[in-house]
Amino acid sequence: MQFTSLYKGLTLSVFGLSALAAPALADDAASASHNGTPASRHAKYEARKQHRAFHHLSEHGQLAMASILDAQQFLANGQNSKAVDALHSASTHLDAAAKAREQFTAAEADLHPAPQHPVSSTHKAQSGPTDWIPVGGEVIATDMLEPSKKSAIATANAQLKAGQTQQAAQTLQVVGQDIDFIIALAPLAQLQGYVNRATTFAEGNNADAAKVALNDALNTLVFVSENVVTEATSSAAAKKKH
Repeated sequence: MQFTSLYKGLTLSVFGLSALAAPALADDAASASHNGTPASRHAKYEARKQHRAFHHLSEHGQLAMASILDAQQFLANGQNSKAVDALHSASTHLDAAAKAREQFTAAEADLHPAPQHPVSSTHKAQSGPTDWIPVGGEVIATDMLEPSKKSAIATANAQLKAGQTQQAAQTLQVVGQDIDFIIALAPLAQLQGYVNRATTFAEGNNADAAKVALNDALNTLVFVSENVVTEATSSAAAKKKH
């Protein structure tokens, strides 16, 4: 499934992702203090941009999606009780994500899905203002790269899949500013509804219906550039001030 591929390319904790950017920030700051060159200032800006991208991700949103994917696997393996536990965990994390700062409101029509990850063929767009939570991400190349940098991005994503955040941080340093981030957004209320439905079915030992509910949940996701999330959250913050 499309989302599974993207999500497994992301460490499960926003704190791990923030740590990923920290070495680059420290190195760039040190470099700038020594020579103050335009190149070092640009590198520092790019490092801060990476940190901002990681900062957008919702820790509880990511953990909720991890639990949903676990529940899906448990149901496929006939482990119904484990699926129920995973779904309860997903619900708890979604409740927490609803109260966290990463949640924002926007119309889906304004999100502009990333071409690298079009929505599911069975996706039904949300109408009107919708509450979204960022639940996953992926490092991608933004420009034509030399083979060594392309290889580094592939290696970094593989390391992130394995939860090796420090190793991935070192790998990405050779790529520099030639990377971008795709963020997976989930409509909060709709996702909660599908998880609740799946839980009810799983508790009633109706695994097939629970699987359908979880597939419907994953089909609500929209994949956008990190810049889209930055603009949406900035707009939402500005409206709150007024």
